[in-house]
Amino acid sequence: MTKTPATFSLILAATLGAAMPAFAEGEVNLYSSRHYDTDEQLYSDFTKATGIKINRIEGKADELIARMEAEGANSPADVLITVDTSRLERAKNAGVLQATDSAVLEERIPANLQDSDNQWFGFSQRARIIFYDKATVTNPPATYADLADPAYKGLVCIRSSTNTYNQTLLASIIENNGAEAGTAWAQGVVDNMAREPQGGDTDQLRGVISGECGIAVANTYYFARAMSQDVDGVTAEIDKIGWVFPDQDGNGAHVNLSGGGVAAHAPNKENAVKFLEYLASDSAQQYFAGGNNEFPAVEGVETTSAVQKLGDFKADDVSLSAVAKQLPAALETFNQVGWK
Repeated sequence: MTKTPATFSLILAATLGAAMPAFAEGEVNLYSSRHYDTDEQLYSDFTKATGIKINRIEGKADELIARMEAEGANSPADVLITVDTSRLERAKNAGVLQATDSAVLEERIPANLQDSDNQWFGFSQRARIIFYDKATVTNPPATYADLADPAYKGLVCIRSSTNTYNQTLLASIIENNGAEAGTAWAQGVVDNMAREPQGGDTDQLRGVISGECGIAVANTYYFARAMSQDVDGVTAEIDKIGWVFPDQDGNGAHVNLSGGGVAAHAPNKENAVKFLEYLASDSAQQYFAGGNNEFPAVEGVETTSAVQKLGDFKADDVSLSAVAKQLPAALETFNQVGWK
């Protein structure tokens, strides 16, 4: 069991159900692109444990980052919560985050899921994996590299190059294997596409169901969601789809993040740090990850039943902070190979 520093014991005890009085300590202003049902419980538990009121402004990630830029030093934002390494890095590069000195976060959040300058931290993970038509693809790709194999020509469905998840995936390939390998992979995937990139991850899964796609690339939570609730065009025939966690004999499956950081001009910085530390507690991890059928960032925290059905896998432990620095190269590569 992970040992928890004394500075975190109050919050952790409260979130684990210990009885303790609430005490007023002001507020924290949260800019968030999350909007899941479990978030209400996530936030109310924090307030019960600390007395800190949470004020929320919700919106799309890029809009929130732009808003914080425009507000500048007058921004009321204390914390930014958003999805994917690329957007966390975008917020950092836009100057809307600041470094956070927290022994709790350093101990609880794995080092590869943290920004190298401590400006953002990952609080849940989603693996970007391979799905396939079990009836027609009898020898599915075992690695990301296999997606570029001519044997799968005309079978692969994947989102556009503007998609942040694909950008981070290619950036991870470049970080792990070099720019030349990244270009060869991207070109091979383009050559193997069953159709021009279109739609979201759920649409790639629908393509497998319809038979338009033999192979699809998507984040795990889209599939887990379709297993746990009715998703049009997927759930009714979900048994047609098999899945592969790639590169289990190599680097492991690529993961990207939901995460956050303290705003650059946070008026309630101390409360902002407390909130991030709370997100690293076991119970908050269950809410944070479970709300979107993701994998917790903290090892040993229980996942949803749908996520458990996906099975155990080896995740790539490459530093996502290093991967983020390869995002410009990934964008250039997409343009070079004509990935629309």
